[in-house]
Amino acid sequence: MVDKKVKLQLAGLDGNAFALLGAFRKQAKKENWTKEEINKVIKEASSGDYNNLVNVLANHCDEEDDDE
Repeated sequence: MVDKKVKLQLAGLDGNAFALLGAFRKQAKKENWTKEEINKVIKEASSGDYNNLVNVLANHCDEEDDDE
């Protein structure tokens, strides 16, 4: 398991699974994650149902607060 987080707020994004995975991948690349790290998270997220996907991605996202 990858023990890293990206700066990404899932709330407000298109709820489509492919859109969520794409947003995660794009942000992880931007934050210089390796392909292996990105693929591990995506594989884990894709290994179950939609709730699993959202939970796994949420565990790897640091939802920054823009109001601070």
